[in-house]
Amino acid sequence: MDMSMREDACRIVTGAIRAVLPDEAVRRALEHYRPGGGRTILVAAGKAAWQMARAAVEAVGPVDGGVVVTKYGHVMGDIPRVTCYEAGHPVPDENSFAATGAVLELVEGLTKDDRVLFLLSGGGSALFEKPLIPGPELQDITRQLLACGADIVEMNTIRKRLSAVKGGRFALACAPAEVFCVVLSDVLGDPLDMIASGPACPDSSTCEQALAIVKKYGLSLSRQAMDLLGRETPKKLDNVQTWITGSVRQLCAAAADVCRKLGYEPVYLTDRLCCEAREAGSFLASIALSHAGRPQPLAFIAGGETVVHLTGSGLGGRNQELALAAAAGIDGLSGAAIFSFGSDGTDGPTDAAGGFVDGDTASALRKAGLDIDDVLQNNDAYRALKTVNGLIITGPTGTNVNDVAVVLLRPVKGM
Repeated sequence: MDMSMREDACRIVTGAIRAVLPDEAVRRALEHYRPGGGRTILVAAGKAAWQMARAAVEAVGPVDGGVVVTKYGHVMGDIPRVTCYEAGHPVPDENSFAATGAVLELVEGLTKDDRVLFLLSGGGSALFEKPLIPGPELQDITRQLLACGADIVEMNTIRKRLSAVKGGRFALACAPAEVFCVVLSDVLGDPLDMIASGPACPDSSTCEQALAIVKKYGLSLSRQAMDLLGRETPKKLDNVQTWITGSVRQLCAAAADVCRKLGYEPVYLTDRLCCEAREAGSFLASIALSHAGRPQPLAFIAGGETVVHLTGSGLGGRNQELALAAAAGIDGLSGAAIFSFGSDGTDGPTDAAGGFVDGDTASALRKAGLDIDDVLQNNDAYRALKTVNGLIITGPTGTNVNDVAVVLLRPVKGM
């Protein structure tokens, strides 16, 4: 493994994530916040919820009550007058339901003079949930959506109709109090009604679209769930102000800045990468093959969110699958490295943010008795990359604005 390129990758990961941490972004958004004459209630949901809540309390001062619900391992300490919960992701669990129940109790009976400071980030669809169907059935439907390779918009079109808080219903529960919503976007194009399934946003999706998704993937739903898919969600809300304060565009720009400082000429490919993780890895490998041997160092940057179609029972995540698929494409290529990472620091149900590979990775895997195609078929990228020191480990970062994949190319002497 080319350790100098690995070191460059680590610097790019660290610098890009640092640039999109929510503290300053939340403070900027709260410059527009005006408290009412009554109570201020704080609700934060998502993978970045704790970090956002801490920044908000530092900016506006003590609140009159609050709840944070975030992923396991993401609470970093106490926040005054705020109760913090950790819950399941990407599949909601009983702690998700209990935390959301506590939120609904907190906002019950608010008046028009009260304010709800609602801080939302990616992962909220699983973490912020009060199902309208039995919890085990919702968990099963979520697993079906994850396994079939449905994208985030398709998943949220289904989930918001099975929930008492998604699709604008949380804002209705807060009325007549005003909801001031600050959003870190993890959905390509920043559609507000799809980020965390839009708890405080009118829903643009339709019943017909939801039913078409069920048919497309052959989902198995109960009669009760199917009936809920036929009920329209709120299409107008009068008590919400929303500010988007972070997105994958900023993450890509930050990665490009670090690449430039390290001597690479950044080439911005897209901030809407949306396909199978394996296909994205193959595509980025083809980019590396096409541009290898150029006289100047290059960095090709693609942001977005790929999907994984589960075909096995291994351990991994979309960024790790992307990297491993890329390793096959750049097998034996000198001066090339490809890495992909999630801005939240967790990729799938693992402790890794993503994966790093170079032209020697495929050979190292073969020496370890591992075949890349077999590993991908079993969705076991985590263990394979761990074997060759290819995991990117950051720990929970406190933000969540999608993923970035980078191709690094350096001139090779003699080429």
